[in-house]
Amino acid sequence: MSDLILFWHRRDLRISDNIGLTAARQRSNRIVGVFCLDRNILTGDAIAPARVTYMIGCLQELQQQYLKAGSQLIILQGEPQQAIPALAEALKVQAVFRNLDVEPYAKERDRKVVETLKEKGIAAESFWDQLLHAPGTIVTQSNKVYTVYTPFWRNWIQQTKENSTQKLENVKGLSEEENEIAKKAGAIDLPTAKDLGFIWDNPLLLTPGETAARERLDEFCDQAITDYQEQRNFPGVDGTSRLSAALKFGAIGIRTVWQATIEAYENCRSDEVRGGIKAWQQELAWREFYQHCMYFFPELAEGSYREIFKNFPWDNNEKYFQAWCEGKTGYPIVDAAMRQMNETGWMHNRCRMIVASFLTKDLFVNGQLGEKYFMQKLYDGDLSANNGGWQWSTSSGMDPKPLRIFNPASQAQKFDPEGEYIRQWLPELSSIDTAELVTGKIPPLERERCGYPQPIVDHNQQQKEFKRRYQLISL
Repeated sequence: MSDLILFWHRRDLRISDNIGLTAARQRSNRIVGVFCLDRNILTGDAIAPARVTYMIGCLQELQQQYLKAGSQLIILQGEPQQAIPALAEALKVQAVFRNLDVEPYAKERDRKVVETLKEKGIAAESFWDQLLHAPGTIVTQSNKVYTVYTPFWRNWIQQTKENSTQKLENVKGLSEEENEIAKKAGAIDLPTAKDLGFIWDNPLLLTPGETAARERLDEFCDQAITDYQEQRNFPGVDGTSRLSAALKFGAIGIRTVWQATIEAYENCRSDEVRGGIKAWQQELAWREFYQHCMYFFPELAEGSYREIFKNFPWDNNEKYFQAWCEGKTGYPIVDAAMRQMNETGWMHNRCRMIVASFLTKDLFVNGQLGEKYFMQKLYDGDLSANNGGWQWSTSSGMDPKPLRIFNPASQAQKFDPEGEYIRQWLPELSSIDTAELVTGKIPPLERERCGYPQPIVDHNQQQKEFKRRYQLISL
């Protein structure tokens, strides 16, 4: 009988196009998957019920995929530092394979797990799977890490991308005796999100799991990707891939995604369509840029990259912050976006930029509070992408432009000109004149009639004050 290999899943909840899993299969035909419901993450204060619900759904499908392949996925719950080595030792596995992560907590957790495995005489092998190019492979001519996106993109797009790997097949799992050993070592039935204390009863934007992710990718590449460059900034249009959660949890492999864009590019017949595909490829590169940044600059998770913002005089007005969280600022495009996130666990990227700019540049609330609130709500919440987006919008991150302020009215006029998106999420304003709706210049009596709040601040005044504060700390 072949030696048993334990494959530790984290952000790769699939058996197709999984580099670490493919490597394990090349070593042995006895492969058992394991996923640990990490107490350190699930008891944190930045966890979204919608995200846990999506993750559990992915694990349910992953268990079925393992069964079809001939093996099984073991579920553990607790501290990975203890749970993974304990299971590996009990089952007398040859090695524990895993794919690497860029996040500070994940890196430290893995270090402890590997250390304990080695103490027990168990091999640990790691691979890069969630990125087309691993951290350290895209660097400047002087071998330095990029801190600006555009030169990163120019280098990144020129590099050869790996093909997707084969689906796991024809493997063997545990014997009945080994299954009993696994139970004694902590194996449990997969709980529901509600079992774990997370209640999310609303529909998810994307059905969890590898099958739905692949279907969505095919649908996007057949239709929306051709108009992506034109449509991606309009929140009322279904013009984005909506694969962010699938990529965050690895329900679909990044090489599979990339190959789909190449096939779409080769099959298109106009420069306009090619432009749409290239624009989406640039978004995939943004994802990788932010992950590389998080890997090499873990301090990003704790605060601003730019020194100047580490001492910015934020007001952090709790009343304003709560109004922003609840979608009650009196600025229609801001409130519509916040209500979309609160109700669906997702927000359009253009709106993420608008509300982040408003919180920091209009309300003078530290962006870290908004960044955390997003992680408490988003079903696609990813530390690197969320942090990168917030620092970009706040002007506190790796960005050659020192100051960026979004005007809610001009943003709404440009990207929701008919007010369709605003009306969808603020139905109380459905009868308001479109010009008044998108500019936010709704008469006070009309606001009162609709039960919609007055603007909590004046954008023009706040913009001037923000610039004044910025200039003071820039001296």
